[in-house]
Amino acid sequence: MKVFISLFSFFFIYQCQSQPFDNTQIGKDNNSLLWEISGNQLSKPSYLFGTFHLMCKEDILFSENLKAAIKYAHSLYLEMDMDDPSNTFGALIYMNMKGGITLKDLYSIENYKKVEYFFKDSMHTGLEMFQKMKPEFLSTLLYPMMMPCKSMDGVEAELMKLIKADKKQINGLETIAFQASIFDSIPYEIQAYSLLNMIDSIAAYKISFNNMLNIYKSQHLDELEHSFNEEPGFTDQREWLLDNRNKDWIEKLKKIMKEENIFIAVGAGHLVGEKGLINLLTKEGYTLKPVKNN
Repeated sequence: MKVFISLFSFFFIYQCQSQPFDNTQIGKDNNSLLWEISGNQLSKPSYLFGTFHLMCKEDILFSENLKAAIKYAHSLYLEMDMDDPSNTFGALIYMNMKGGITLKDLYSIENYKKVEYFFKDSMHTGLEMFQKMKPEFLSTLLYPMMMPCKSMDGVEAELMKLIKADKKQINGLETIAFQASIFDSIPYEIQAYSLLNMIDSIAAYKISFNNMLNIYKSQHLDELEHSFNEEPGFTDQREWLLDNRNKDWIEKLKKIMKEENIFIAVGAGHLVGEKGLINLLTKEGYTLKPVKNN
């Protein structure tokens, strides 16, 4: 569920109405993936939206309020810029492990044979071509197997279509190099264990994945947080994948939102919890309000 892209930005000036919708559209509870950010000397509100990196295409639906918030914003900020084709090719550079380490170095003979057989039998591909690839990236290749459909897409890709229709800029909060450093920070042995555990428990992972997806579509953030915390192997990686990045993003967003009102779209897991963006922005003095998003 991780995406590799790079930061590319410039100022884009867009004239818009003073508010995308009136305050009667603000939700009364936390059951929303769309949040208004105001206060703390912001001249105009910005918006925060939680995405899901891989969904059945027919399940990606945007509310009128979300469309209005995007139209109101000067630009879109994703985890990383997905609008530069060169970044897709550049990402290939960072997929391999450092130090000449291979998958065979990370597993016992028995466990390596188990992974090798799975890729040959279920993925219909040999493992030799992936010898140097970080196990975390290999794990992402398994997610399409968990989907109840063949036509898949990311929420970010659909958001980009709306932004491009208004000829607005797409920016990123991180670079390819930084994203790569995250997966180098997680010990390769832990990544290898997670991949093996995923293979051993693929049926359970499929249930867990679809449960999380259904909770995401329900927009119940408390349940979403619980679901992320219960995801097998996630606790060991939370600090690298969520907490540290959220802290870094807050410092960047404080500066960006002073200059322009923006639409921020990041994985929904970044929104929830004590160290999530909603709570961290609130602690910085901003007012966060859930927006009706049905």
